[in-house]
Amino acid sequence: MTEAEITDSGPRRRGARSTSLLGAVAYATAAACLLPMLAVALAALTGGTDTIEHLAATVLPRYAATTLVLVSLVSAGTLCLGVGAAWLVTMTRFPGVRLFEIALILPLAFPAYVLAYAYTFVLDHPGIVQASLRAITGWGPRDYWFPEIRSTGGAAMMLILVLYPYVYLLARAAFLQQSATAYLAARALGSGPWAAFRKVSLPMARPAIAGGVLLAVMETIADFGTVAYFGVQTFATGIYTSWFTLADRAAAAQLALCLLGFALLLAVAERMQRGRAKYDQTGKSHAGLPPVPLHGWRAVAAWLLCALPVLLGFVLPVVILVSMGLDSEQDLLSRRYLGFLRNSLVLAGTAAVVTVCAAICVGYYRRLRPGRGSATAAYLARLGYAVPGGVIAVGLMVPFAAFDNALDAWMRATFGISTGLLLTGSIWLLVGAYMVRFLAAALGAYEGGQSMVPANMDAAARSLGQSPLATLRRVHLPILTPSLLTALLIVFVDVMKELPATLIMRPFNYDTLAVQAYRLASDERLEGAAVPSLVILAVGLLPVILICRQVRRHG
Repeated sequence: MTEAEITDSGPRRRGARSTSLLGAVAYATAAACLLPMLAVALAALTGGTDTIEHLAATVLPRYAATTLVLVSLVSAGTLCLGVGAAWLVTMTRFPGVRLFEIALILPLAFPAYVLAYAYTFVLDHPGIVQASLRAITGWGPRDYWFPEIRSTGGAAMMLILVLYPYVYLLARAAFLQQSATAYLAARALGSGPWAAFRKVSLPMARPAIAGGVLLAVMETIADFGTVAYFGVQTFATGIYTSWFTLADRAAAAQLALCLLGFALLLAVAERMQRGRAKYDQTGKSHAGLPPVPLHGWRAVAAWLLCALPVLLGFVLPVVILVSMGLDSEQDLLSRRYLGFLRNSLVLAGTAAVVTVCAAICVGYYRRLRPGRGSATAAYLARLGYAVPGGVIAVGLMVPFAAFDNALDAWMRATFGISTGLLLTGSIWLLVGAYMVRFLAAALGAYEGGQSMVPANMDAAARSLGQSPLATLRRVHLPILTPSLLTALLIVFVDVMKELPATLIMRPFNYDTLAVQAYRLASDERLEGAAVPSLVILAVGLLPVILICRQVRRHG
């Protein structure tokens, strides 16, 4: 062996070791994301047929029907609201259109269950609206009809108001990227603005619109706080009821398996439609669609259509929550509330760091070793976004509780020592659930930034004797700092708002702001629930502000 080969063998061995380490972490992360789904399937299949037969004869048809109705309503509502708003701000000009481009995103900061608390306070029977109606007319409780807010329709309205921005953002981006050639050709052939939009622009934007609607649907089936508070019986509420109220783990696992199957079916549909989301621009230059100036009643109608979702989805709920919070007896600076805030920040901060580190390992390993293995690991790491938090919680609690019980029994028999719940009683399993649930968002942000790093930078670093880990630390991470901060912020806020997994898996006496808001609302102490809800909303505004800046920059 020559001296040059001996000199080069050291960095080469270090590079192989660091790549192997990254691969081990990437595959372990993929396995962790797959574990809850496998555990749910195994627990459901080994739970016996008596439980599932009883569920099929009693609650399963009701859960399935209500979930499908809710999904249908939210799909139709977010489609109409998101596409209509996107078309108006993109293709027309009326007073305030630039303001609405940004304001239409603001409802995304609200968790749906917080919106539910605010509107129940105002629209329920004792609320200010019905109380004022009775005072003015002199009617009794049975003398008039008023829409019931605590219903499937009410839950759908709450979800529509907070989820339509998914469709709006994707549809707006698709409309902005369209060339004017086909649209102007349709106009030249005699089609009016509405007909040209329906026949040309809408079909070209269909893949993006379908992707936004599917995101809204997956958030709908994962929602627990809104449907539980409104008493709407879906798979999400059934899982929680079976786990806690009935203490039936087999029923919870089998309901979770049904919900998991539906969620994965939606994920496959989203993947398939995204893969076909292609069309070609035949023109030599890309000219944007010409906006149409609106005047008179058309301008007023466009203004009202854009103002209504902003008013109902952000402005009015904020006003209601602030007034509720001022009338409550909750002290945000008390030791108890500071404990809730500390718990929320610790969980969200820890989960954000762990999730982003896992995303870096998975994404960077795929760059180093492109192939079927790394691609499979990345695909499995993304599956969590399609799995509701309640399903992940059940999928992790079942195997780890069995492990804790087996270890405790062995330690008692061997050493006379009780180990208790080492894993299921700690925050680390909850952090693991958050990582599985939100890893797709962090991985998407990381890979979006990583695609901007040229491959020749890696080659240059390796030629200078840098190992893959050193290249990641000295080259990639400084360049990817904005993307990594965005990923950290997204995961942080999502964890702050997350409710079902936190309710099921949190350690004893370890409550967060979301849990406190849910508990107070469940006790009908809505004024008190407004205080933690406002804190969650304030934190949720941070990523929305980032999105607004991006929209302003590329608008």
